[in-house]
Amino acid sequence: MKTLLLLGSTGSIGQQTLDLVRSTPGAFRIAGLSAASSWEALLAQAREFAPALVALEDEQAAERLRPQLPSGTGLRSGPGAAEALAAELDYELVVHGMTGAAGVGPSRRVLERGRTLALANKESLVVAGALLMELARAHGATLLPIDSEHSAIFQCLRGERVEDVRRILLTASGGAFRDLPLAELGRVTPAQALRHPNWDMGPRITIGSATLMNKALEVIETHHLFGLEAERIEVVLHRQSVVHSLVELVDGSVLAQMGPPDMRGAIHFALHWPARQPSDLCGFDLRWFRELSFEAVDPRRFPSLELGYRCVREGGDAGAALNAADEEAVEAFRRGRIGFQDIARINRSVVERRPKNSGSIDALLASDRRARELARAEIERCTPVPTQPT
Repeated sequence: MKTLLLLGSTGSIGQQTLDLVRSTPGAFRIAGLSAASSWEALLAQAREFAPALVALEDEQAAERLRPQLPSGTGLRSGPGAAEALAAELDYELVVHGMTGAAGVGPSRRVLERGRTLALANKESLVVAGALLMELARAHGATLLPIDSEHSAIFQCLRGERVEDVRRILLTASGGAFRDLPLAELGRVTPAQALRHPNWDMGPRITIGSATLMNKALEVIETHHLFGLEAERIEVVLHRQSVVHSLVELVDGSVLAQMGPPDMRGAIHFALHWPARQPSDLCGFDLRWFRELSFEAVDPRRFPSLELGYRCVREGGDAGAALNAADEEAVEAFRRGRIGFQDIARINRSVVERRPKNSGSIDALLASDRRARELARAEIERCTPVPTQPT
């Protein structure tokens, strides 16, 4: 029985993880659960799984939760509550499904303790990838990617040497506007951007799929996870989202990890690693595999992608600045304060004017805060483009 800490338990990754835990009774013991503010969902999970500790970042929500928790379950609350669970609890495996730069602190604590970190929080590596990978090596920790693309690469590279990789190909669906005439991008609405053609994901990732900023961030993650320079990382459009990534080796062989667009496959692999355990997840099915197509990325439609490569080449706090700017810009777009095409422009401006701190995780988090200030100032100067009805 593995002892599991689940961070972001009420979000998409967290809920799918708990579904998989339920499907293998006796395989896992839940040591702790954390959420941002969804106290009622967290309460239901606490009653079902009886963890030693739960955490809520929102202190008001925590006060509503506290008197209703089952006997034997403690509560940590406020900013840093998830990090407290990572520092205090006894566990073997962490599934980290939090969103945003707030996930960096818990990642650091897990790796410092030499545990296994199954990571879906892409911001951890985008903001502080070099330092976190160094921590993992220093403390003998294992980092397992849960992003479907990076899980695919990880699986393809089992038994292969990174030196034998000619290039990595990250696949991108193209998001909600992949076929929209370029002239119409300035008028799209947040509701339209959230209609992903293949995946059911959170708002930021879904909008990032439409801008291709999610792939820009994944380029940075790939660089840190697998030690590849920018020139060996490429992105291709793959509309079906069945091929999750490809690895091309120096002898011309191309390895691919495939499956229906379902995050449970990557989560299941991480939960049971290094073994492969049976599941009822769909494998080969002609409904999904009948047609597989690939296309080049049009830089006019997806100007955000180049920023990921820029951050890999410049290093330092470039990734921290890009992630912070994008979090602010996407939220502003969702609230109707800026237009869709303003997202890439604001992100580029912030990366160019970032503080250029480096050397420690705390310094990178300081860059994150400064980048948010710069992004908010840019947002204030924007005049939203009128949007067409949803």
